[in-house]
Amino acid sequence: MLYITEIYKSLQGESTWSGLACIFIRLSGCNLRCSWCDTEYSFTSGDKLSIDNILDRVEQLNCDLVEVTGGEPLAQDKVGELVQKLLDLGKTVLVETGGHMDINLVSKESIRIMDIKCPASKMSHKNDLKNIAKLTPKDEVKFVIQNKEDFLWAEKTIREYKLEKKCTVIMSTVFGLMDREELAGLILQSGLNIRMQIQLHKLIWSEDTKGV
Repeated sequence: MLYITEIYKSLQGESTWSGLACIFIRLSGCNLRCSWCDTEYSFTSGDKLSIDNILDRVEQLNCDLVEVTGGEPLAQDKVGELVQKLLDLGKTVLVETGGHMDINLVSKESIRIMDIKCPASKMSHKNDLKNIAKLTPKDEVKFVIQNKEDFLWAEKTIREYKLEKKCTVIMSTVFGLMDREELAGLILQSGLNIRMQIQLHKLIWSEDTKGV
């Protein structure tokens, strides 16, 4: 059994998979409290569902790309089993995690999209940087940037751990708190081989709209 806040189909709004139709399975609960979190409603809400119930709902939505997200999905014991069963169904599975729990709790056949929390999130002390050694080339690392200080911290981390050589590295702004043009300029000036992303779903729909 897993606690689930919502299951829905929308366009993937982040990562290198942005723009594709995707089923989202949002698990409830999170053991971080990022200052800019946009899914606080998932902290305490949710229904207890069996893995078979979840898979039935996924099949009804008829899409081969599935993202397991949260909250913090790795905080629930059965998430590894859910991910494996989705893979067994032939799904491409993205797992979005805060980066403070062991990413090997889910199969390396999934695509782990791992946040590394910057200082403005007030959760950077929770980063488990041992996860970097567990990344595969198909995984992705994401930095959410609120200000120039966050960018400089992220740049230092990327260079220190040679993240560009390990997997795709992505940066995005905290929506509404940092100018996207400013981040674009900082990335260009740095010479880093990384991808800037914009939360596509927040440009299509209102940033407060759920289920998209």
